[in-house]
Amino acid sequence: MNRASSMGIKENECLEGSQIEMLCGSEIATNTDIIIVGAGVAGSALAFTLGKEGRRVRVIERDISEPDRIVGELLQPGGYLKLIELGLDDCVKGIDSQQVFGYALYKDGQKTKLPYPLEGFRSDVSGRGFHYGRFIQKMRQKAASLPNVSLEQGTVTCLIEEKGTIKGVHYKTNEGQELTANAPLTIVCDGCFSNLRRSLCNPKVDIPSCFVGLVLENCDLPYLSHGHVILADPSPILFYPISSNEIRCLADVPGQKVPSISNGEMAHYLKTVVAPQIPPELYTAFISAIDKGNIRTMHNRSMPASPYPTPGAILMGDAFNMRHPLTGGGMTVALSDVVVLRDLLRPLHDLHDASALCRYLESFYTLRKPVASTINTLAGALYKVFCASTDPARKEMRQACFDYLSLGGVFSNGPIALLSGLNPRPLSLVLHFFAVAVFGVGRLLLPFPSLKRVWIGARLISGASGIILPILKAEGIRQVFFPVTVPAYHRAPPIH
Repeated sequence: MNRASSMGIKENECLEGSQIEMLCGSEIATNTDIIIVGAGVAGSALAFTLGKEGRRVRVIERDISEPDRIVGELLQPGGYLKLIELGLDDCVKGIDSQQVFGYALYKDGQKTKLPYPLEGFRSDVSGRGFHYGRFIQKMRQKAASLPNVSLEQGTVTCLIEEKGTIKGVHYKTNEGQELTANAPLTIVCDGCFSNLRRSLCNPKVDIPSCFVGLVLENCDLPYLSHGHVILADPSPILFYPISSNEIRCLADVPGQKVPSISNGEMAHYLKTVVAPQIPPELYTAFISAIDKGNIRTMHNRSMPASPYPTPGAILMGDAFNMRHPLTGGGMTVALSDVVVLRDLLRPLHDLHDASALCRYLESFYTLRKPVASTINTLAGALYKVFCASTDPARKEMRQACFDYLSLGGVFSNGPIALLSGLNPRPLSLVLHFFAVAVFGVGRLLLPFPSLKRVWIGARLISGASGIILPILKAEGIRQVFFPVTVPAYHRAPPIH
């Protein structure tokens, strides 16, 4: 009987906290190959994937009840392809998930439809909108169904280090009992608020803005089965379906401070600043959602990957690398990283030589770059371009981006393929980004250039460079564009 059956879990139902919690079997507890800290997207996918490969996996999650978040609700098609590759695509079934086939982009009364370039893929390949908690519980259920995967609730307080090598973790149960878990490899995936990453990376967390989240009920989006992006003032507003009768709205507020919800400032802000800028078809449902009062906020974090290779441990997920959630790319990056790590670990039968394993796994940081750097760079760059500005050059760049995407064909398919994770090529991203800038300059100089327009055009190119180059520098120019020159890229598995 497998673990899921012994817990009384049915095949098609999400796990409740009491159902999912289990005490690890003595065999897994004493002979664990891999400890995973955290059972979010990265942790749950890793647990299932490595368990399916025959590893004895022990997962320690702080809270195994269904999470309730306002982000992580849109999976791009590239992420769905990774789910298929990992055998986890059935996790979007039975949770009322909605297929998403592209975007609708709005600006100053103009609008354009930007479909995902899905030609050549099977019919179920698309983006997916869903409730984050339902999706995570399906992933956890899938992991817990394997007899060699142990999933338990506990708060990891610190990593166990001996002579520079991580040997396991100290953690505390709900009852306050302090326990120790040991394994040759510890994978830390404890999310954006990670308290363990400081010893494993150089965390430079930036908080450019906050999301204000609402759920609109019983209304239809202007373009069915599409995400909607409104280039509003001061910053973008997003809409996308998360169930058959619910639409998630995320209004971006620049900076780290948002109007107070408790004293009514937030409701006033949403009604007077945001509401006049949304599509009229959504206005009534939007006002109704505000009046209902379930307004939530969340800081948007961005953090480039800057790891300290450490014997016995590796970082994954939001604990390791974050980007602005505007493009909904976080889960795609996490699932892609899981595929890369799975493939690296697959030829290894023994994980006990920590220093040799650490040297070998340094290749992970370069092999992940095509997908991760493309999505990270695009998220950061698009957010800056999509925000309103009084600077004439930034205004021109924003309008040029909208008009460039509105051209259709290769001008929309290329950028949307990058955003969706279907074509993770950093060079293609840079070419399209500067093509938008050149397109903007051309619009300024035609039909008759003036000194003022030439000056704005020069500042547009300079501004575009100022947006994308620092992001690429943080990602690592050499790893992004010249990975084969990085020694770790060619590292072979250690021989035992």
